[in-house]
Amino acid sequence: MENEPSNMQQALPPEQAAAKVAILAECQRLAEAGITFVAVHFDGSGDEGVNEDIKCYATEDYAYEESDVREANFSYLQEHFEALVPYGYENNCGGFGDVILNVKTRKITVERNDRF
Repeated sequence: MENEPSNMQQALPPEQAAAKVAILAECQRLAEAGITFVAVHFDGSGDEGVNEDIKCYATEDYAYEESDVREANFSYLQEHFEALVPYGYENNCGGFGDVILNVKTRKITVERNDRF
């Protein structure tokens, strides 16, 4: 068990790995457009859920519903962001969160909150 990857280093499923590559490949174009964060918010319960449309931000920090949305058309990235939404967030009491790209650091973060 010495060489098993930690939770942070586990390999992504192929569709998520491809989505990550596609998103990160757009960082230069996003930066040139003045975008600092790109995010998709998800929310669900009772076995139903919704992913909001992709939103672009030109702020120092990202905070859902607190950051101003910047008009930019990167909607073609929607499918890639949705591939990174955690499976099962809509089950039972459900959960919510965000898939966030920090353009400057080229880091994708998935924040998930479950309801009990």
